[in-house]
This record gives sequence, C-alpha cells and structure tokens, in this order.
Amino acid sequence: MTDIEAPEIAAATSAEAPHPATVAPTQGPASSPAHALTPLAAAALLAACGGGGGGDSSSNAAAPPPVGVVDFSTAGFSYPAAATNEDAARFLQQAQFSSTTAEINELRGMSYAQWLANQFVRYQGITGWNWLESRGYGAVDNNSYFFNHYPADFMIWSQLLSGPDMMRKRIALALSEFFVSSLASAEFTWRAHAYASWWDMLMRNAFGSYRTLLEDVTLHPAMGYFLNTKGNQKENSAGRVPDENYAREVMQLFTLGVYELNLDGTVKTSGGVPLETYTQADVTGLARVFTGYDFDTSDGVRHTPPGQSYTIESRTFASKRMSFNASRHSMLEARFLGTTVPANTAGATALKMALDTLFNHPNAGPFFARQMIQRLVTSNPSPAYVARVAARFNDNGAGVRGDLKAVWVAILLDDEARGPGSLQSTTFGKLREPMLRFVQWARTFGVTSAAGSWKIFELNNAATQLGQSPLRSPSVFNFFRPGYVPPGTALSASGATAPEFQLVNETTVGGYLNFMQSVIERGINCPNPAVPQAAWDNYAYDVQANYATELSLVADANALVNHICLVLAAGQISSASRGTMVAALNATPVTTASTQTVKLRRVWAAILMVMASAEYLIQK
Repeated sequence: MTDIEAPEIAAATSAEAPHPATVAPTQGPASSPAHALTPLAAAALLAACGGGGGGDSSSNAAAPPPVGVVDFSTAGFSYPAAATNEDAARFLQQAQFSSTTAEINELRGMSYAQWLANQFVRYQGITGWNWLESRGYGAVDNNSYFFNHYPADFMIWSQLLSGPDMMRKRIALALSEFFVSSLASAEFTWRAHAYASWWDMLMRNAFGSYRTLLEDVTLHPAMGYFLNTKGNQKENSAGRVPDENYAREVMQLFTLGVYELNLDGTVKTSGGVPLETYTQADVTGLARVFTGYDFDTSDGVRHTPPGQSYTIESRTFASKRMSFNASRHSMLEARFLGTTVPANTAGATALKMALDTLFNHPNAGPFFARQMIQRLVTSNPSPAYVARVAARFNDNGAGVRGDLKAVWVAILLDDEARGPGSLQSTTFGKLREPMLRFVQWARTFGVTSAAGSWKIFELNNAATQLGQSPLRSPSVFNFFRPGYVPPGTALSASGATAPEFQLVNETTVGGYLNFMQSVIERGINCPNPAVPQAAWDNYAYDVQANYATELSLVADANALVNHICLVLAAGQISSASRGTMVAALNATPVTTASTQTVKLRRVWAAILMVMASAEYLIQK
C-alpha cells in the first residue's frame, strides 16, 4: 500500500509562524537570554557526552483516584519514605515522568510503598485505541487513516504528555524498549490502530504477569507483522521452512540473551569462554512452534474506500490476538532449550510449552531485571542490585514467579536507587533519553493541546528534533543496545555500559538543544489542529506549556533556578552551576514592572540552562 503521510513536523522556527498572542515574539538573538546562552548550554551538553560522571499537570478524572493496599513485601529496603523534597523528586523522576511541586507534596505525605500501591490500582485514562476512535481515525474516508502512521504518533504523544496513570505509562514505555515492535516499519492496513492496541497491551500488562505479557506480545498483530510470525507456515516438500525471525529474537532479546547468566546478571563461562544460551538447532526447533498464525479477520467485514475499487478489512483484527490455522502449523517434533514438543502436538499446547520454557529459564529473571534497572534507574547496575531484583522476579515473596509489581518495587526501593551514596558515585546513573527529556518538560510545565488533537509527528530527525520517537525504534534492537560501552571514554576503560550514549554525537547534541529551545519558548507548531487529518495548512502553536508557577518566581533569579533544579533535576545541580545560571539571568534584570515578554525570556532561559546541563542530563 502507498503511505500518503507528509513529512515530519517539529517545533517551528521563528520564521515559520508568529508566536501565539499570549507570548510576545522574541526581538532577536541578542535580546533573549535563551538565545544568548545557547553556546553555554551546548558546552554543558557536550561535557556530559564526554562521560562526566512548574506548572503542574493534572488528570481530568472525575472520580478520586483509588487507594491501593500495600500487599507486597517491603523487607530489606532501608529508605521507606522521602526525607526531603529532593528525595521525593528523585524517586518520582525514576518511577514516572515528572516531579512537580504538587506531585512532590503528595509523595511526602506517604511512604514510597503506599505511593506504589496506589499506582498499581490506578488505570483511569483513555486507552490509545479509544483515543483514536474518539478523534475519528476509525473512519474509512478520503483521509485514508487506514494507510497512515501519523494517527499513532498523535496517539502516543497524547498518552505520554497528558492524562493520568503516569507510572503505568512510564513502565509501558520501558517495556516498549524491551519488547520492541516498531511502527516505523509497519506497512499494513490499520497500522495506527494496531500500534494503539500494542500500547494498550503494554499498559494493561505493566503491573501484571511477565508470562502473560510474553504471550500477549507473541500473539499481537503488531509483533506478528514486525517479526514475521504473521503468515508463518510449516515446512513443505518444495523446501520451504518456518521463518526463524521471532524464534531467534524472542530468545535473544525478549527473554534469555545470548549467554547464560548468573542470578546477578554476570555471564557464566567455561575455561574463560562465555556459555551460549541457545544454538541454531534451538532456533530451528522453536520456529516450528510459531507457525500457523495470522491476522484474525474472521469477522468477514470489508470496506470500500471512497472512489476506490479495492476493499480493506475492518480494523477489529488490530485489537485481537492473531488467529491460528492448524493446516499451516508444523506438526514435526520441536526441540529447543531442553524441551521437546512431540510430533502432532496441538498448536495451543505447543505454544504453551514453548513460552513456559522461556519464562522458567534461569536467565529470564536477571536478563529482564538488568535491563529494567537500566531503563529506570542506572545504566551500569551492580551485580548485587541485579541479583536482588532477579530474585524478586523469581519469587515475589509468595511463591509467584514473574510478578511485575514485585520487580518494580525491587528496582525502585532498592538501597542503590534510594540511598544517598549513589548520588556521590561517579559510576551510578543514566543519561536521560531525549524523548524522556521532552516528556518530562511537557509534564512538568503542564503542556496542553488547545484543540485536543496532539498533532505531534515523529521526532526522529537527529539534526532538528530529538533523534528518537516512541514506538519508532529503527530496529528490533531498540534505539540503543543494553551492553553499549561508549568508545574512547573513561567508561570504555572499565567496560561500564551506558546504552543511551549510543544516541549521542555532535548532530544529536545540536538537534536536541535547538529543538528544546524552540519548544520551551513556543511549543509545537501543528498543522491545522482543529481537524484530525494531517492538513498541511493553518499552522498554530497548539501544544504549549503553562509557566504560571515559574512566572510567580521570575523576579528572584535564585528562587527560580532552585525551583527548576528541583522539579527537573531533583536538586542535583551543583552550587557552582546554579551560580552561573543565576548570574546569566541577572545579566538581564527583571522587576515586577517588566513586560511579560521579558519575564518569559527569563523563565525560558532558566529551563533551557538546566535541561542542557550535564548534571541534569545524567540522572541519578
């Protein structure tokens, strides 16, 4: 099918459109601290790349959020609650996207465990699928939504930048970078709906069972298309053999990894040689299990687009598990990882045996635990930290394996995540992913879409945007490898992993700074936000922040900087850096009599300086 999408849209430059009426236009680089400080910001960001060690968002839920019960073990954790606002902000920035003053105050009123228990029972926001439907993207009309990717981009940005269930969304995003299926290569009808369903599946399973999640991932149509399970057929006399793509990747990337692991994630060796987890024979045997599956179009409904002679299936298949056709399923014996599926075993039974084998493999706990620690807390976790989390994966304390709630509790409450010692460590922490920086900015400063359309396209362009966009990994290997060690740095000498640094180069540094400078000041310039289709006209800055809290502090540069350092960096900006920022702001004095333009420029400059600093970029 022909994809009729238009080119990417990023935050506009000043030449594209005027500022909105509520934000006076800038008067040129010389008069704007944000512009003047760009070299300083760039230098700070490049320093981070070298390996150096607001306004509140709100949910629109009508009912009060439910209160959870702490029914999980909290034994072994030394820090039950936030002792300071900085502690609270640090926890929130690991567990969700933002730490506004309201969110900090809420957490200070309870234990970490109670806060987590509350998140585990909250799922109040609109689903991705229902959001697409509410915007009319299920229509079969001349807009050809069924052939386009962009409705899924609008959907996922809407999910990430707004609404409740923030921890659930943060976990779902982390899972999307582990169980990778990419919208970027999806070329089938109703692809946007399929990826809304994919997102909803990750959300639904975020606090559930890893085993259930693994099965839902395996049978989802988005994954079926991405890794060739869809349409995969048994062997025949003409030499056809089952496609091995999913069989290989489900072992290599989704469950086990390529080498046998100890509980602490370290590699097992024999005579100094790493022990491989599986062989080609295991791949070949497992591939037979994943035959016979295809999109479930059993409803038989077909639609004829306006003015066309072809028909398309209904979108219902995109929300259902793939269907099974026994006539296309291999009935040969399948051997893999010490398991034998006897010849002529029914497809459902064979699938259960295969997924149970993967789920119960001793690698599953440490393999998953280490990567989730990397996504949420630190790039190079200690073996002891991995072992503690893997142990909770293996047994949640009540004899249950694969309880994801227990995994998140173990990761977020571990003493390495919560203790003050980690803040002083030169090896602890992680580079914030570009898309997470953008989401954090949006959540922290109450970004809204005036039209409710959230028309933000993919932001993968490294030169002008973020170089990263949710659900759009360039390959099954995610945006970066979990074992990546930046070459030519202090990290490479010790072999310390720093996955996110695989995204860093001169182009991405400049692209990030320019993009964030523009969106901080103006927001996102959207094409005709009043209509759901792309409609490349009537541009408006529809997606914008609310800086009311920051404007109330603007006359006091020190108070403004301290506030932004807290909500964006959990207070982890040094006194020296804060002093430099305050001095830069005070170079352009602001008084109560100053114009709104002058005040806004001070706010913009303060935010940009923090978000460009090495101490912000390296999250601890």
